[in-house]
Amino acid sequence: MMKHQTPAITDNAASPYMKLKSIGMGDCRWTEGFWADKFKQCEEVMVPYMGSLLKGDVGHGFNNFKIAAGLMDGEHQGFEWHDGDFFKWMEACSHVYAVNKDQKILDELDEILEVVAQAQEDDGYLHTHIQINGIGHFSNRKYHEMYNCGHLYTSACIHHRVTGKTHFLDIAIKNADLLYALFQPQPASLGRFGFNQSQIMGLTELYRTTRDKRYLELAEIFINNRGKYEVVEDASTEGYPIGDMVQERVPLREETDAAGHAVLALYYYAGAADVAAETGEQALLDALDRLWDSVVNKKMYVTGAVGQAHYGASPRKDTIEEGFIDDYMMPNSTAYNETCANIGNAMFNYRMLGIKGESKYADIMELVLHNSAMVGISADGKNYFYANPLRYINGQREYVADRDNTESPDREPYIECFCCPPNLVRTIAKVSGWVYSLSANGVAVNLYGSNKLETQLLDGSALKLTQQTDYPWNGAVKLTVDECKAEAFEIMLRIPEWAEGAALQVNGADAGVDVAPGTFAKIEREWRAGDVVELDMPMDVNLVEGHPLIEEVRNQVAIKRGPLVYCVESPDLPEGAGILDVYFSGNADLRVEHRPDFLGGVSTINGSVLLRSDAKSGMYRTVKKPEFKLYETQFVPYYVWSNRGTAEMTVFMPVVWEN
Repeated sequence: MMKHQTPAITDNAASPYMKLKSIGMGDCRWTEGFWADKFKQCEEVMVPYMGSLLKGDVGHGFNNFKIAAGLMDGEHQGFEWHDGDFFKWMEACSHVYAVNKDQKILDELDEILEVVAQAQEDDGYLHTHIQINGIGHFSNRKYHEMYNCGHLYTSACIHHRVTGKTHFLDIAIKNADLLYALFQPQPASLGRFGFNQSQIMGLTELYRTTRDKRYLELAEIFINNRGKYEVVEDASTEGYPIGDMVQERVPLREETDAAGHAVLALYYYAGAADVAAETGEQALLDALDRLWDSVVNKKMYVTGAVGQAHYGASPRKDTIEEGFIDDYMMPNSTAYNETCANIGNAMFNYRMLGIKGESKYADIMELVLHNSAMVGISADGKNYFYANPLRYINGQREYVADRDNTESPDREPYIECFCCPPNLVRTIAKVSGWVYSLSANGVAVNLYGSNKLETQLLDGSALKLTQQTDYPWNGAVKLTVDECKAEAFEIMLRIPEWAEGAALQVNGADAGVDVAPGTFAKIEREWRAGDVVELDMPMDVNLVEGHPLIEEVRNQVAIKRGPLVYCVESPDLPEGAGILDVYFSGNADLRVEHRPDFLGGVSTINGSVLLRSDAKSGMYRTVKKPEFKLYETQFVPYYVWSNRGTAEMTVFMPVVWEN
């Protein structure tokens, strides 16, 4: 097969063990609607605003590099992993440049990279917190050196692919060569070091970019080191939880349970999937299948969010933070659901989609993108959530800065632990690259949104498509073939698991293929310019209940329409009514209304709820038949809650079924 002409976000064109490969960066461009609006805001507001934070005294990210380079005096600010978050923002800049080709973006990055290169030490070492504070290199894993390395590599690869320049890539290669020299011999003193696994993804992308097999070898070493060493406290682990927190109790190929810090876990799984795409190792793939099932079917929220608790214990009784706890233990108001973890869930599923070619992975990508990822940023693109509960109650407990350092009742203009905001912004900047994938002889449509695709199939033939849709507000999708080869090829359209009754036509006639929810519908034929494929997905309003073992939502329901999960928010309740007073009326007539000027343009769901007015105080109360008052309200998409001032909110509501 001919290698794709334009390098992709995950440049897997030469990866031998993939069924669906990435399109080139910039091949898909949004034209109008939901994602076009989000990308425009990303380009014009999110990326520039975040840059003003990180290059200024608030975010201090660029200042850290200047101090490390000896260009200014001062102290390091931000957490130890702040360099990695700065690299994420730089990556977002590169993704935007891939679309708009704005020279000012490159000029700004060139100025930054000149400083970063000066901060890098002669042997390739680069970590401003350690350099500024005179800490020993690779002395304690709590400093997250591997995390910074991974985001350095990924950002450098993306920059090289869209610009053709090598100065950022040279910094990454110099650093990766240092890692190889230190870690490839596998000294026991460094065996437990690579716990924050963004370096596995980064090394694999560096291998794909340079074809230097040492980087793939080192990525696999970092996988193999997990679970290989005795789990004990030592000088290199002091100050950060050990064991399941960092996925070091069980070797990955033997693991059955998603455990520990959710971001570390999902970055680990995503990196392992990248390696498996290159090696085809079945034991690794089998483990990833088990872990996918553990995450999606036992520990994931209805919004696609993951990481049930800020503080807790793993099933093997290790202390964990920001992560997975027992199966089906799914609190609502204390749900942690870090934005980075949710994005990590989408990243893992994107990689599994490529390897397996199954639509269920794109279903999870879509669920995350429209719900638990996008909730992490405000409607104006300038304020951020780190944790994303499914219920918020004013005054439930007093917030304590040291304990609840990442939870907040409102989105914040800056979070000291700044990992989530640039992660989300780079995802919004690059998501057009996830819309389509290339099959052996055709194209798969993974996500829906109005766009134009100009790409090459894997045989080198040109393909141009136009997608027109009001998705996610409307389930009608029109796909027009603008240019294609004369020979037969396939167009595969994902039929979401929720899309019961979906219909597919080609040029006004039934497509004559199986249109089953939870699969790709494959149309293979000789296509011609002007051919039109129309997919109609009924956007019914559905009530969703949880697994019976999720005690926190027994006898409660959530509202879902298409890919969107809805919530009820206190601004839509009468004054004085609390979110805990709300009961869903099972007989409510739910009506959809599109409001283009409300919260950035959303479809609300209107209907009645029951407000309980006889609640008493006390931890336990004698109860008789509750007294309810019917109240007409609206439900809003979960991702836009908390854009109208401090508010209470809930996704799940106790339900009353009336006769």
